[in-house]
Amino acid sequence: MRLKFSLLLLGLTAPIVTTFPASAPGQETPPAEATAPAEVVRSYEVSFNDTGDEALDDALRRASALQNLRESVTVDADGLIARAIGDAGNLRDALRSEGYYAGSSSVTLAGEAPDTPGLAQRLAAMPDPVPVVVRVEKGPQYKLAPVMVVAEPAGASLADAGDVPLKSGDAARAQPIIDAQNTLGDRLRDTGHPFAAITRRVVVDHDTRQMEVTFRVAPGPVAQFGMPEVTGQSQVKDGLLANVVRPLAGKTYSQEELDKTRKNLLDLGVFSTVRARAAERLDESGALPVTFTVVERPRHAIGFGAAYETRYGPTFSAFWEHRNLLGGAEKLRVEGEVNRLGTGDGVDNTGGRVGVSLKQPWFLGINQTITYNIAVLRERLKAYDRDAFTASILLERPVSEHLTLSYGPLGEISRVTQDDVTTDYQLLGVLGQVRWEDVDNLLNPSRGLRVTALASPIYNFTDSEVFTRTRVQASTYLDLSSDKGSILALRGVVGSILGASTNSVPPDKRFYSGGGGSVRGYSYQSIGPRTRNDEPRGGLSLIEASVELRQRISGPWGMAAFVDAGSVGSDATPKFDNLKLGAGLGVRYQTAIGPIRADVAIPLNKEPGDSSFGLYIGIGQAF
Repeated sequence: MRLKFSLLLLGLTAPIVTTFPASAPGQETPPAEATAPAEVVRSYEVSFNDTGDEALDDALRRASALQNLRESVTVDADGLIARAIGDAGNLRDALRSEGYYAGSSSVTLAGEAPDTPGLAQRLAAMPDPVPVVVRVEKGPQYKLAPVMVVAEPAGASLADAGDVPLKSGDAARAQPIIDAQNTLGDRLRDTGHPFAAITRRVVVDHDTRQMEVTFRVAPGPVAQFGMPEVTGQSQVKDGLLANVVRPLAGKTYSQEELDKTRKNLLDLGVFSTVRARAAERLDESGALPVTFTVVERPRHAIGFGAAYETRYGPTFSAFWEHRNLLGGAEKLRVEGEVNRLGTGDGVDNTGGRVGVSLKQPWFLGINQTITYNIAVLRERLKAYDRDAFTASILLERPVSEHLTLSYGPLGEISRVTQDDVTTDYQLLGVLGQVRWEDVDNLLNPSRGLRVTALASPIYNFTDSEVFTRTRVQASTYLDLSSDKGSILALRGVVGSILGASTNSVPPDKRFYSGGGGSVRGYSYQSIGPRTRNDEPRGGLSLIEASVELRQRISGPWGMAAFVDAGSVGSDATPKFDNLKLGAGLGVRYQTAIGPIRADVAIPLNKEPGDSSFGLYIGIGQAF
């Protein structure tokens, strides 16, 4: 005779009904109040036998209430017995989840079965933790029979569902079957079937020790998005929101497209929450209605920042921004910075910057952002003194999820003093930049790649010459421990200025190296050619590299060990002449806005005038 039983939902079973032996004839069952021990917390220790299947052993421990509640939820003797009795169902479910449908389990408390008369009193009186032993006999592991896929209604095309990722003869484990069902649904939804429904029927045959799995697949119609609706806004113009969501209309249903539009709404910067909801049925035209519900952020924000470097002292910055200036999610930002405080008498060596920017998203109705910038600067550095007014217009356009193009004009009027020579400059140029960013966390990445390449031709009216600044920077992050506990971060930079001699390039446009975010351990801009007064002169080429190991220690605390290298050359061709190396250690404290960083570094090939060490404090990783 063949024995079969059906599971409507694998891993979920009917409630366990436990029956206890009736009292023997003439034997009276003691009343509950006579058998109940005092409500004293009963400590216990749990042990499991080794079944020989590591996955099963892990599933048993995860399923056992005796194991998982031992320290978190205290019990008395009666509670311990109830917990042991209840674990019978938990252990059975764990066995079945790994394909052991003929397995059995038992639990003993101090060597006795949980339903032994008088056990509660004996457990309550024990002076030591109660030994709890869980024994499991796994039996044979059942296998999968050929998996059946049935279309509903009959004849419906299942081409978009693809093949079932299960093979006949595989272990009859629960999770792969659940995963296969989810995979079929995801494939259908990703190919335009928003109402796809998949159910499963599982039958276990004890004679053949096989599990028969049947998926019933109702793909539903292929649907296109209708014109989306946005609700919840009060201060953002409807025309802007229509531009953002309009590209979704007419596209074949896809969760990826829905998420992309939701992200575009969030990227406006004016909403704290954006929820996307597709309707449960098609409209009269056969399209799928979609509604985005938004919650607006406060219109104004302020922020502050601080950093410290040993040679140049503290830097303080602040900003104020209006996030929705004209109702089109325009962001007006006013920011200021004061640096090199306390590095000289009075304020002679103090620098600063005041800037104003206006950012307009979805410029000309498409997904691109135009930013207008003006700034007034005062720089008092070892390499040069500079007073300048700068202006730029930058158009930024995403090409794909990870690739962004930026380009636009820039101009500058400045007065720069280097080596006791002061020169007035008028510059007009164009900036072109390509950025690739594919990291898992913008503030504290643990994997991925960042690459930025720029080229900026600039006309120098003072010398009537054109020079072009080029620079490529790449950084990558490797999760060595697979749990973000040990991160290896690598950075490389190559730069070159083409078309002019050093004297025809303003000092502030030349390349320098040294300092935080560059080669730690050396003073800011100190690496490279020198002037006749032995001050940094800057160069026409740059090479930098960094290796940093970031190690989590405990909770939010971590440490870092790093080596930086850099070289600045007088020729446009990058070379490794005068390569400088710095090394050091750092402490990290992780916060919601990124890690707080403190690094100490020393120069490994120090020259006269170089500092003995550098201390760098700031928010965010060095790169």
